Amino acid sequence: MAGKGLVQIYTGLGKGKTTAALGVALRAAGWGKKVIIYQFLKPPALVLGERKAITKSKLPIKIVPVDIKWNMQKKNNTASAVAKAMANKLVCDKIDQTCKEIQTVARKGKYDIIILDEIIFCLSKKLVSLERIKKIIKAKQKLVEIILTGRGATKDIIKLADLVTEMKEVKHPFRKNVKARKGIEY
Repeated sequence: MAGKGLVQIYTGLGKGKTTAALGVALRAAGWGKKVIIYQFLKPPALVLGERKAITKSKLPIKIVPVDIKWNMQKKNNTASAVAKAMANKLVCDKIDQTCKEIQTVARKGKYDIIILDEIIFCLSKKLVSLERIKKIIKAKQKLVEIILTGRGATKDIIKLADLVTEMKEVKHPFRKNVKARKGIEY
């Protein structure tokens, strides 16, 4: 498969899916490759170390937090089922619109690597369709690498990938009520 951009998936219940994708981005940038990272369900207001580091580094990595009024770390506490359905539709519409933009980016080939952080989780929660992700993969230029991250990869999405890594939690400090730490988990 030399001379071909692959499709990678980092999934599973363990920690490290986004971290693995960011490692690939850093390595690629070190070799002068251009990288774009779309972060789904991690709103722009969420302060994340990777965003700060990318901004400070001036490496050829562009990070795009998708502005969606839904945070994967918080449960949707909307009172009524109708309100939840309406909010969910708005999220789905925004994700679909963003995926159409990503499809165009993939087709143009301006970036060597396109990372769709938490898109697998979006797929597992039915916030995006498998067909939409297939369109992105099909549209990509031959040498463009696409990396998909998130919990809940299905057999159907796994079939589309060339490389799949499942992060498995063996032991985690969260089980002992250790909170997420700045610079380690975010």
